[in-house]
Amino acid sequence: MKPFYLLTLFLFCAANSTNANFVVADSGHAKCTIILSADAAVPEMHAAQELAATLGQMTGGQFLIQSNATEIPKHAIIVGPGPMAVKLFPEIDLSKFGSEELVMRVKGGHLLLAGGQPRGTLYAVNRFLSEQCGVRWWTPWATNIPPKKTLRISNLNVREKPVFEYRSPYWSCAFEPGWKVHNCLNNDSGGIPAALGGSMTYAGFCHTFYPLVPPEKYFDTHPEWFSLVNGKRTHDRAQLCLTNPELRDKMVESVKATLRQSPGASIVSVTQNDWDGHCECKDCKALDDAEGSHAGTMVAFANYVAEKIEAEFPNVAVDTFAYQYTRHPPKTIKPRHNVIVRLCSIECNFREPLDHPSNAAFLADLQGWSRICSRLYIWDYVTDFRHYILPHPDWFVLGPNLRLFEKYNVKGVFEEGAYAGPGAEMAELRAWVLAQLMWNPQLDDRKLITEFCDGYYGAAGKPIRRYLDLLLEASKGFYLKTFTWKDSPPHLKFPALAEAEPALRLWIAAAGVRLHLPQLAIVPHRQIPPDTTSSDLSRLTPKPSAARPASRST
Repeated sequence: MKPFYLLTLFLFCAANSTNANFVVADSGHAKCTIILSADAAVPEMHAAQELAATLGQMTGGQFLIQSNATEIPKHAIIVGPGPMAVKLFPEIDLSKFGSEELVMRVKGGHLLLAGGQPRGTLYAVNRFLSEQCGVRWWTPWATNIPPKKTLRISNLNVREKPVFEYRSPYWSCAFEPGWKVHNCLNNDSGGIPAALGGSMTYAGFCHTFYPLVPPEKYFDTHPEWFSLVNGKRTHDRAQLCLTNPELRDKMVESVKATLRQSPGASIVSVTQNDWDGHCECKDCKALDDAEGSHAGTMVAFANYVAEKIEAEFPNVAVDTFAYQYTRHPPKTIKPRHNVIVRLCSIECNFREPLDHPSNAAFLADLQGWSRICSRLYIWDYVTDFRHYILPHPDWFVLGPNLRLFEKYNVKGVFEEGAYAGPGAEMAELRAWVLAQLMWNPQLDDRKLITEFCDGYYGAAGKPIRRYLDLLLEASKGFYLKTFTWKDSPPHLKFPALAEAEPALRLWIAAAGVRLHLPQLAIVPHRQIPPDTTSSDLSRLTPKPSAARPASRST
C-alpha cells in the first residue's frame, strides 16, 4: 500500500504542477519579463504598460518590458503579435484574428496575451487581469486590484471573442473611455481614443431624417419629400416620403456628405423621427399594405441608400430602426447585407424577460427580424425615464434578455439607461453587469449582481441584495414601463417600502453613513391604505424635531 500511496501522491503533485505551471511572481518578486514587438501598435504598447503596472501593484514586483528581444526568453509574457509570438506559438496565426478576437495561452515558460487589431491585444490583457488575476474595474472611480505576492497561472488555453459585435450600456457612469476598454466595451459614447483601440463609430446615431433632410431648408421647395398626412403634406411631427425618387437620391447625397466628414464611421444612421406621422401617399401606402408593416417602406428606403453608397463606402453599414410603428418586420423585403436594423423594445414589460407572455408581441417581432436580417441590433431600455432615481426592478432580466438576443443571432446591443447625468438608481451595478454579459451572456447574471454588491458596496452588499429581492417581489404582476409617471407601482407603495426599510437602514449603516430617516413604522400599518404611494408618506410620517434635524453627514 505504501508504494501505491507514494505513486498517487507523486501523480497528484505532478498534476498540480501542470495546472499551475506559469509563475508570474513569487513572494513579491517578478518572475517573468514582458515582451513586446519593436513595431507594436500603440494600443498594444498601452496594453503592455498597463499589464506591467497592474501586476506590479498586485504583487509588489517590478515587471520590465522588452521591445527589442531577439533571443527566446526563458520565462516571459508575450504581449501582442510579432516575431516572438510567431517563434513561440507558431500554431496561432494572429493575422487571421478578428478585430476583437483574443488568445490567452500558456506553453512551457511562456504566456501569450494577444489578439487581432485594433482591440484584441488590449482585451486579452484586460481579460487576463480580470479572469485570471481577479482585477475588477467596478466604475471609473472604483477598481479592485487584489494583493497577491505570489501569482501562478494555470495551464491556460483560451481563444475567444465577444458574442456581440457592438456593446453599449448607455449610462453616464459608463462613458469614461478607460473603464469601457477595461470592461471590453466598444461603443463611441464618450469616445475611445485610437491609443485605446478606438470604437465602433456612428455617423449620426438616431432620429436622423430631419438632420439629413432639414425641412426648414427643403419643405418650401419640395413638400413632396415629406409625409402626406390626412391628405396634406407636412413636416410637423411627420416623416419623409420614402418612395419619392428625388427624396431618395437627396438622402444618398446627404449620407455621402456626412460620411466624408466622418472618416472613422463604420455605421451611418438613417432613422425615423421620434414620433409617427408616416407618409400616407399612394405609393408609400401601397408598399406598406403589401408588406403588412410600415417597415416595408423603411427597409426598402434603407436598402436603396445602402446600395448607392456601397461603392464609395464599402465598409459602412446603413442603420435604420424597427421602432414603434415600424417594429413589425415586412413580409417579403429583406435588409441588404450592409443594412443594420435596430429593433427597439420601448413598449415592453421590463419587469419580466422579453420572452415572457406579457412581451409576446415583441418576441414575435424579434423572431421575425432574426429570420430576415443578417445584422440585427437591439435598442433595449434599462431605466425609467420619468424617475431616474426611483427603484426600477428590472435588475434580474438583464441576463435572460441578453441570452435571448444571443439565441436569435443579434449582433449588437444598445442598453439605454440614465445617460443624462450621475446619481441614477443602481446605475453603476447595471453598467458593470451589462458589460460582463455583453461579452458573454451565458455568465450567471445573479452571481454577477451579488459579486458587484459585495465588491463595490463592501459590507453594505448583503442588505442591498436583500433590498433588490424585496422590491422585485413587491413588483410582481406589475407591467413595468420606461415611463411610469401615470402608474402607481406596487413596489413604491407603503407596504413594500416598509418591508424594505430595515434593509435600507442596514445598507446605510454598513456604508458608515449617519442619516436620519423618518420612522415609517411609527404609523401602524393598518392605518395606511394599501394603495398609498411614496408621494403620500410625508403627511403620514412625523416631522423631525429641531433637536434631531433631518440631515446627512459622513
